[in-house]
Amino acid sequence: MQYVTHRLPAPAEENILIIRLGALGDFVQSFGPFQAIREAHPQAHITLLTTKPFVAFASPAPWFDAVLTDERPRWSNLKGMMQLRRQLRGYDRIYDLQTSGRTARYFYLAGQRHWSGHVPAGTFFHANPWRNDMHTVPRQRDQLRMAGIADVPLPDISWLQGMKDPARQAPYALIVPGASPHRPEKRWPAASYGELARHLVRTGITPVVVGAGADKALAAEICALCSQAEDYTGRTTLAELAVLAEHACLAVGNDTGPIHLAAMMGCECIVLYSAHSSPALTMPLGRRNGQVQVLSEPDLARLSVGRVAEALMSRH
Repeated sequence: MQYVTHRLPAPAEENILIIRLGALGDFVQSFGPFQAIREAHPQAHITLLTTKPFVAFASPAPWFDAVLTDERPRWSNLKGMMQLRRQLRGYDRIYDLQTSGRTARYFYLAGQRHWSGHVPAGTFFHANPWRNDMHTVPRQRDQLRMAGIADVPLPDISWLQGMKDPARQAPYALIVPGASPHRPEKRWPAASYGELARHLVRTGITPVVVGAGADKALAAEICALCSQAEDYTGRTTLAELAVLAEHACLAVGNDTGPIHLAAMMGCECIVLYSAHSSPALTMPLGRRNGQVQVLSEPDLARLSVGRVAEALMSRH
């Protein structure tokens, strides 16, 4: 099947909106598309519409001139929906990188047909029937190709590398024990991470546990098993977490946002997958071949510490 790539004459000064609401792993995997859109529209005023957790993180990025917060109002919230409608209006072109059921409705609120996404009525409809079977990165690349953007580069992350260094002494490894609260089956047991942390200490590497404030109970269990482990959960901004990852010698974690950020920063990563998520669709790709290794076990409770430790040591 052939796909039509649409090209429209650009206004002298385009006003462009990008929609990317989250979550963190998905947001990080849109860095390349963000840069590609900026390079395709160098003179445009580009606005990002995202959710509150990513506003401060995205604001220093060189790809956006403005960052707006989507409060995700309920459809029954008339006042909230009117505010959202105002946020979506007035653009020459909109790139929906979220492509969810929710953002499909945004198409009708925006009143703009020059829309790149999964809505058939949009000028730049991503008409690939296999889009839902594609990994996030090639799917977005294919979506932008159909909107006339031929190249999606490896993103420049120098704007993050220039962030304040948290002054953490090396060598250290990041441990990422969390996952979505409603997806506990995606987590390797905290007790296993604790045993792995003790193994890291024996090799001269300090374990640093990272994640959101909601992961503090997991971190406490790990630190109780390994007193040398350091708990950074809930203590870093996303930018600070990026810098921690940049200087870490390696990272190990579940299929969750911080491990995607670590991979984007070039950190050597081991990512643990259960049967409840697919690396073919979501694994972090990193910045170079072989940087990210996936260990899969249908039930992560059955994944041995020895197997993970062996994989880590082979990369250090």
